[in-house]
Parts: sequence; C-alpha cells; structure tokens
Amino acid sequence: MISKGCEQCAKGGKMVLFVYGYCDQRDCFYCPLGENRKNVTDVYANERLVESDEDVLTEAHRMDALGTSITGGEPQEALDRTCHYLELLKDEFGEDHHTHLYTGITGGRENMRRLSEAGLDEIRFHPPYEQWGDLHGTEWEEILYIAREEGLTPAFEIPGIRAEEEFLELIDEGAAEFCNVNEFEMSDGNYRRMQEQGFELKEDHMSAVDGSREEILEAMGDHEKVYFCTSVFKDAAQHRRRLKRMARNIRREFDDVTDDGTLVYGKTRADPADFDALGVPEEFYTVKTDHVEVAWWLLEEMIEDGDLEDGEIVEQYPTYDGQVVERTPLA
Repeated sequence: MISKGCEQCAKGGKMVLFVYGYCDQRDCFYCPLGENRKNVTDVYANERLVESDEDVLTEAHRMDALGTSITGGEPQEALDRTCHYLELLKDEFGEDHHTHLYTGITGGRENMRRLSEAGLDEIRFHPPYEQWGDLHGTEWEEILYIAREEGLTPAFEIPGIRAEEEFLELIDEGAAEFCNVNEFEMSDGNYRRMQEQGFELKEDHMSAVDGSREEILEAMGDHEKVYFCTSVFKDAAQHRRRLKRMARNIRREFDDVTDDGTLVYGKTRADPADFDALGVPEEFYTVKTDHVEVAWWLLEEMIEDGDLEDGEIVEQYPTYDGQVVERTPLA
C-alpha cells in the first residue's frame, strides 16, 4: 500500500518545506541533516531559502506541486510557523493540495487540533528508536488515536534500522493508518556518527547502509500497509521526477531537458550583435549581463562554422540555486 502523500512524492509532485532546524528532544545518531540545516531557524522550500511567503508559493508553482511535505528539525517546535505555511498553501492551492508532516514528538491534542485546522492531512510519527517495541500503553499509542479524532491521518515513518513488528500491531489495531520504512542511509550529516555505531555502507552503494533490509522485508514487507522506500527509488525516481517537473515548467524555448531532469544550453561571451548579424531567431538565445545563453546545438554549429570563436555547453539543475553539473568547452 502507498499513501496519497507517497503517491504524489513518487511522481515528483511534493514540495519539501523545511520549517525549523532545531530538534530538542534527542540527538539521533542517524539524523541526516547537514550543517546548513541542523540547528538553524531558516525556512527552505526545496533548495530555496525562504525570505517571504511569496518565495514558498513561487517554488510550489515552479514545480507545479501536487502537495507539500513539511519537515525539520522538529516542525511541532515551530508550530505557529508550521500552521501559517499550511494555511498559506491551502489558501493558494485549495484542499486538494495534500500536506503531510514528519515529527519526532507526540505534541498532544492541542497541537493535533491546530495542525488539522490549519490544513494538515497526514502526520507521520517517528518514535525514539530506544522505545521501539514498547509503544503500547504510552503517549505514542495515545497520540495516534488523538490525531484521528482531530481529523488527521496518523502513520509511522521510520528509518530501516531493524524490523519491529509492534508497528504492524498498531496498524492492525486501528491506531496507525500505515508505516513507511525508509532504507537506512548514511549522509554527510551523519556519516561519522553512523560509523561510530558500527554501520557501514553497502558495497558499491553511495548511501544505503549494509544489513537489515532483508530482515525488515521478511518481517514487515508482506503487510499491505507497510511501504519500504529504497534509497535508489528516492534518488533515481522520486528526486529525478521532481527535477523533471521543475525543468518542464521553467525551460526556455532553447533549453534541452535531459532524462535526469537537468537543463542543457550553450553559453558564450560573444557580442550579442553577432547573433543579430547571423540572423539567429530571438527565441533561440537570451542576452545576459556579460554573456549570451543559446541553444547548445546552435552554438556548437556556429563555432564549427567559424562564426564564433568559443563557448561552452552547460548542464545544470532546474532548482532555484541552479547548481551546475557539467561544463563542456567548445572552441
């Protein structure tokens, strides 16, 4: 089974809204946050640093977002801010804009009520690892029922450290709606701490941790309301599809969109007057402050024919920061 939030995520249609970088409950050894996100009060919509509400809406429109996932840090520790953005997104895009939130604390009834009234659809709890297997009869079991009563869809979202059948029990008992298990990963933010705990990368893999996957799938994978999200899927499908959505929305007439969702174009410091003189149609190039961006294939042809001296082919992400992937000189 896959939830509505995950369906949208799999299509690359979920904007990621990072609302708060602090998490005072515990310092999880597996926390993946990098230094630019950990213990900060900044807000990010995807890769964009948010300075106004308009930044959030612009980023959502930029990728034609179907919904938003809200994360941190701990979003419940910045509840006013979290509720504000939920209301902003629902007002702009309507009730069909699906929202889900990741949290590592229970929060209580008042928080559940406020989140529901602000427009949250789905709340995904991540109980402390040391409490796995002992959730029955605790505030973690109670909050699942409270969230339901307040109109939210309660679920679990956990890292795939080990199999834990209590999560299945809480689903079968009607407390949680589903459980997402994310393949255990090492990142720049947690690599050192993970190694100290004895974890190592899988052979020939950039991020997935060795071990546990088979055990989890054997113990939990057959349940219809458990979804195991692999690191390969997150990178090769989910992230790539989000980039493609964005690239298709923002591409210029002369930009090529690759299978990886990147944009490819040509760049040269030639005199813009040369393009007029050569009769290049206006839709095939754009004049910038100190260079001209042009269809890469046209630039290549113009250099081969001796009409221009040099330039380069640029491949970059369609994200707000426009990170360049590769530059190929032409001469």
